Amino acid sequence: MRVSTALFAATALMAATLASPFALAQDKSGENKAAAAGPKGPVAELAMAYDLYAYGVENKDALAVIAAAKIVATTPTNDIEREKETKVEDGADTTEEGEGAENPPALAEMLKSATELAAGNDTLTELVKDVEAAQPRGRVRGPGKMRSGLLVGRADIFRENFRGGELAEVAIIGDGDTDLDLVIADENGNAICVDTSFADKLYCSWTPAWTGPFIIAVKNQGRIRNTYYILTN
Repeated sequence: MRVSTALFAATALMAATLASPFALAQDKSGENKAAAAGPKGPVAELAMAYDLYAYGVENKDALAVIAAAKIVATTPTNDIEREKETKVEDGADTTEEGEGAENPPALAEMLKSATELAAGNDTLTELVKDVEAAQPRGRVRGPGKMRSGLLVGRADIFRENFRGGELAEVAIIGDGDTDLDLVIADENGNAICVDTSFADKLYCSWTPAWTGPFIIAVKNQGRIRNTYYILTN
C-alpha cells in the first residue's frame, strides 16, 4: 500500500510524546492491539450508509436511499470538539478550496431525497414515513462526529483514548475533492491501522489490548482543500 513516509514520521513522533510515566509504570509495551478486531460497529454502519446514499442518489434508487436514511436515523451521532495539531510539509502552500458536496449528508437531506425518489409510489412513501418515525427522541449517545478542513500538504493529528478489550472505530468521510490517507498509531509509535486507498472515505477498526491513547493522522494527498468529517465510537 502507498504510505506517506512524512505522515508516518509525524504520527510516530506525536505518539512517542504521549507515553506518560503512568503508562510506563503499567508496562504497557509492545503493540496496543488485540489479535482480533471483532465485528464491525456503528461507525462502520454509518460509513456504509453514506456510501449507500451516494449510490442511491446517483442511480435514482429510492430503496438504497431509504435504507441509508434508516441506518443514519437509528444510529445518531453527537457533534464533538477535538483538539488537533496540523502539520505542514515542506513546500506546502495554501490553495483554493474545492467544491465537493457537504459530507456526510444530514438526515433531513437524506429523507428529502428519499421522498422525492419515492414520489408516486405508495409503498416507498410509507417506507420513508417509517424511517422518519424511527428517529430516537431526546439525546442519544452515539458515535462522535467532528468537521475539519484540510489543505494540501497538511496532516491533521488527533489524540483519542480507546478502552482496552472493546472495539475501536475511526471513519473519515471526505467531500470527494481529493485523496485522503489515514494512519493510526498507539502510544508506543506502532502503526495500528493504515488506510491509504485512493479515496477520501476511509475506515479503521481494531481492539486495543489495554486502555490508552492513540494518534489519528489524516493527510490530504490532493491538490486542493478537502473538508471532511471524522467519526469515532
